[in-house]
Amino acid sequence: MAGLPLRIIVGLGNPGPEHLVTRHNAGFWFVDLLARRHGGEFRDYRKYSGETAKVTISGQEIILLKPTTYMNRSGLAVRQLSDFFKIAPEDILVAYDELDLPVGSVRLKYAGGHGGHNGMRDVIAHIGENFWRVRLGIGHPGNKAEVIDYVLTRAPRAEEDLILDAVGTAADSVPLLLEQGAERAMTRLHSRAGKT
Repeated sequence: MAGLPLRIIVGLGNPGPEHLVTRHNAGFWFVDLLARRHGGEFRDYRKYSGETAKVTISGQEIILLKPTTYMNRSGLAVRQLSDFFKIAPEDILVAYDELDLPVGSVRLKYAGGHGGHNGMRDVIAHIGENFWRVRLGIGHPGNKAEVIDYVLTRAPRAEEDLILDAVGTAADSVPLLLEQGAERAMTRLHSRAGKT
């Protein structure tokens, strides 16, 4: 079974220390963990409107990206980086916080809409829908009017631990994704997600 030829892995979040531990930064946590595990170090590159780190995972060179434009303008960094290196959307994976999944669950999918997520809306506006996504479940506050405050605050400790566990599981799946492909990675992730 062929693996995925991923070239860029993006984590969505908001820059600055005040956002570091908020639910909306789960995508940043994911790429930070990949960088730590695989010996990458993030550096700020203005021409890509983000911080990037180069890593090698399962023999593949991958650029990790954290846009520094704030969530609702995330797509600019993704497009600048992919244009510079001539990387097709199909070879890009974007990780982000997902309100519509239970806390601590994780899903892998290809293509589709933005589901109301402002960062994803902007990425799609810049590169289209045909890229891979890692959706990190953060749960929903239950009231649409509370969503903005909810995503921009820190989760209670028990919930944060579940989200961090999901981030770790998602990071565990990346070598599998690269070596054996999406179907195998989805089987592992989604069977685990049903147990949370």
